[in-house]
Amino acid sequence: MGDPIDSAAPNPASVPNPHDDVKQPERPKLLSVLGPGLITGASDDDPSGIATYSQAGAQFGLGLSWVMLFSWPLMCAIQEISARIGRVTGRGIAGNLKKHYPNPVVYSIVLLLVVANVINLGADLGAMGAGLKLLIGGPQLVYVAGFGLVTVLLEVFSRYSRYVSILKWLTLSLFAYVGVAFIVHMPWLAVAKSLVVPQISFTPAYMTVVVAILGTTISPYLFFWQAEEEVEEVKERDGAKPLERAPEQAVAEFSRIRVDTMIGMGLSNAVALFIILTTAATLHAHGVTDIQTSSQAAEALRPIAGPFAFTVFAIGIIGTGLLALPVLAGSSAYAMGETFGWHVGLARKPYRAKAFYWAIAIATVLGVLLNYSPIDPIKALFWSAVINGVVAVPVMALMMHLSSNPKVMGEFKLHTGLKVVGWLATAAMAAAAVGLFATWGK
Repeated sequence: MGDPIDSAAPNPASVPNPHDDVKQPERPKLLSVLGPGLITGASDDDPSGIATYSQAGAQFGLGLSWVMLFSWPLMCAIQEISARIGRVTGRGIAGNLKKHYPNPVVYSIVLLLVVANVINLGADLGAMGAGLKLLIGGPQLVYVAGFGLVTVLLEVFSRYSRYVSILKWLTLSLFAYVGVAFIVHMPWLAVAKSLVVPQISFTPAYMTVVVAILGTTISPYLFFWQAEEEVEEVKERDGAKPLERAPEQAVAEFSRIRVDTMIGMGLSNAVALFIILTTAATLHAHGVTDIQTSSQAAEALRPIAGPFAFTVFAIGIIGTGLLALPVLAGSSAYAMGETFGWHVGLARKPYRAKAFYWAIAIATVLGVLLNYSPIDPIKALFWSAVINGVVAVPVMALMMHLSSNPKVMGEFKLHTGLKVVGWLATAAMAAAAVGLFATWGK
């Protein structure tokens, strides 16, 4: 898809950035290409996502594997649109909503985002604690608190460039699930058929899991995070400016965003597919159909697929959790910060963005406390995925309006190809939500 802009080369001159924080060292070109999109996509396969995909595979076998192939181009489109909004305007999704829409609309969206994120944080922390307990024994709740503390300390006190590098390396933990699929016996011909010949069932259970998968895969917190990380990139790279102020940088930046996003979302969906395939070929095939958590899926694999598959699966839960926690807490803090006019940014020193970092810490602490409360974070988690799937529809519609509006995007408003796929993604999420409610109670 071509972009409606001139093919001018980006300006390589190093221009001092007036941003008030310490500049970070320039990164190698390869690593700079794979950044916000890679981390966003990888964080999508968090422990709660693993639980949703495991439940899909255990309950329906290969019957829902087609959803991952179907959702990949839609996910790529909406995440690229999110990144473009941030890179063109120099503001995140919440900042643009705040500027162009009534406050009640913005407050409602941000509130729902934060509530869903906190529930997600609690469930992810619980799954990580349970995963570590499965591996080495010991007190799960202590592990939960430890993971929460480590996450907050890294997010608040790490240099931005070093922190991003850590997140990139953590994406390697996702390959644990690809490895498990090749350890177990996999009916590859049946897998190929399930990908191209969907077996759709209009039952409440089936539609609920479809909406949960889409709500996990195409989730509002991912939109907010990737847009904000593009804003961070503008602040951190010498000479980088919002494209509305530096249109000559557009060709190189849009190319980078597209490659980064396609690889990141491709990795995300491939890993999710392998989790569905693994649990379908092992748990579902042996009559284990009721899986509520990622740690349950790991434990159930041990007698069926062997101790090595169990160990790899459990280690993956911890690695993906360490990647997802800062994204969940960070996206909440970004959204709240832009809504209420705080200084925001992981590149800022803590004393320059106190409210922002307090929001990160409080969201993480609330997630930890969910595990100490009588509230069942696992049941809440599945429904938070369903809520995300429903809430994503108006958020995506507003993003499509923003990105197509020349008053917001100037000459970089969406071209036809990306606009069509973006609206298709929005329509698919709306259709899944309508299907869920239409079958409710039947």
